[in-house]
Amino acid sequence: MKSSILFIEDDRDMRQLVAGSLRHAGFEVQLAEDGVKGQALAMQSIPDLIILDLMLPLVDGLTLCQRLRRDSRTSQVPILMLTALANTKDKVSGFNSGADDYLTKPFELDELLARVKVLLRRSDHSPFSAKNTEILSFGPLTLIPERFEAIWFDKPVRLTHLEFELLHCLLQRHGQTVAPSLILKDVWGYDPDDDIETIRVHIRHLRTKLEPTPRKPTYIKTVYGAGYCLELPGDSAAVERYRSELALAQEAGTEDVNNGANNKEATPSSGFSASSTRSGG
Repeated sequence: MKSSILFIEDDRDMRQLVAGSLRHAGFEVQLAEDGVKGQALAMQSIPDLIILDLMLPLVDGLTLCQRLRRDSRTSQVPILMLTALANTKDKVSGFNSGADDYLTKPFELDELLARVKVLLRRSDHSPFSAKNTEILSFGPLTLIPERFEAIWFDKPVRLTHLEFELLHCLLQRHGQTVAPSLILKDVWGYDPDDDIETIRVHIRHLRTKLEPTPRKPTYIKTVYGAGYCLELPGDSAAVERYRSELALAQEAGTEDVNNGANNKEATPSSGFSASSTRSGG
């Protein structure tokens, strides 16, 4: 059966060029010229992969990507984002919105096809069943490839395809420092040009889901200048330590919220209306 691809792009010439290349490569292709039609087609057909332009009329690509990730029908569909915006901030925004990969214009059609094939392979469960020597469990972590899920200290954690692959890459080498070049090759399946920020964004996402205090990671560590290391405890006492750390982090978060509320109540009214500002983290 042919894999189906939805290509959402407002430039007519680009739509036709890419669609022709994808069809020649053996894919079924649907086309949409704006974000509204693209969202409708995605929900109706549930494609195997979505190629999404960032600058779209009616609904922009970032907003559409977020909507697709929030909907259970399309939350696990791989998304390749296309854009003419190539700076790091734009890439981070794309990944934070839920994109699995990011390709800047202009691009070679061969590179697009290579990335499409990597994303489709990543979303296919079958390769894991054939790799009998792979480590899928150690200490408090067990990976469930059929559901792209992690059992983390006895609790299920839902992961995106990319988060799953990244955690799997680190788990294969737990206790070792894994270089960014190896992560990019192993997870993305090709050699991006030292795109370290791509890894950082997804490491942050993993820490948010797994670490009691993501800003002070205990398990997914950065080895500065060398890469990342997954350090997993093998003893049963680690479960209690993790629960204690999690309880302390939650307690600290509650205190911060309460303190903020108290400060707000203590602030006298000035009689003026103004927008509050806060620093991003």
